[in-house]
Amino acid sequence: MAVDYKALKNGGFMRQIQKNNFSLRLKVVGGNLTAEQLTAIADVSKKYGKGYVHLTSRQSVEIPFIKLEDVEDVKQALIEGGVETGVCGPRVRTVTACQGNEICPSGCIDTFSLAKEISDRYFGRELPHKFKFGVTGCMNNCLKAEENDVGIKGAYNIEWIKESCTLCGVCVKACREGAVSIQGDGLCVDSDKCNNCGRCVKSCPFDAWKGTSGYILSFGGTFGNLIEKGAEFLPVTSDKETLFRVADKALEFFDKHANPSERFRVAIERAGWDTFRTEMEAAYRG
Repeated sequence: MAVDYKALKNGGFMRQIQKNNFSLRLKVVGGNLTAEQLTAIADVSKKYGKGYVHLTSRQSVEIPFIKLEDVEDVKQALIEGGVETGVCGPRVRTVTACQGNEICPSGCIDTFSLAKEISDRYFGRELPHKFKFGVTGCMNNCLKAEENDVGIKGAYNIEWIKESCTLCGVCVKACREGAVSIQGDGLCVDSDKCNNCGRCVKSCPFDAWKGTSGYILSFGGTFGNLIEKGAEFLPVTSDKETLFRVADKALEFFDKHANPSERFRVAIERAGWDTFRTEMEAAYRG
């Protein structure tokens, strides 16, 4: 019976150099696994692999040395443990994320919840080439959002509340961009310097700053054979409805303009950044 290696790869079973051995990539959303899932993965690794796993650069887990004859048993064992297999090939891959504001004091957004929503909406979608989303919680950029086809970075839209301010200067010292200054009897924010990091909001001991969570989007990042930083040109996106409208349009643009096996960045460059930017700005405005 012929082996459909393409179907196996599409389902996360990647061929090793050892004949009829596969390294199985698992679906891990936002870098999170439950203790129960970890137990199931460990059990499968011990029973069907060589008792260890590999942690990939995109927060996934791979179980090496899965034998061809064990593929179906491995799938069933993982399903029973609440673990899904990943995907390879030309489709939307696992969504990566840092820990975000549920854990990290610097975080501006709930990264895991957003990563799960993105995964539920797009994971496994067929495209001309692989497509990666990455979500990072703040300007510290632990997840390196701009390396992704679409990167999402947590940010704050800020508002100074004059009546609560004592002009103590804590926010001035906290701002790494030098965007906040005391001028006369008030504070001034240089919008050209402000990067929406929210450090002024988080540092203020008198709640004289209000921060509203938002998203900074980047497009066309890639960090493989071609290394390019994703481009940022939209204003801070303040709601998920707008975020997903823009993301939908980005994938539609990729489907429409890319040649087979062509990365998103290359498709944008061939179609023209001006054309792409115009479509993304229209989607942003709704």
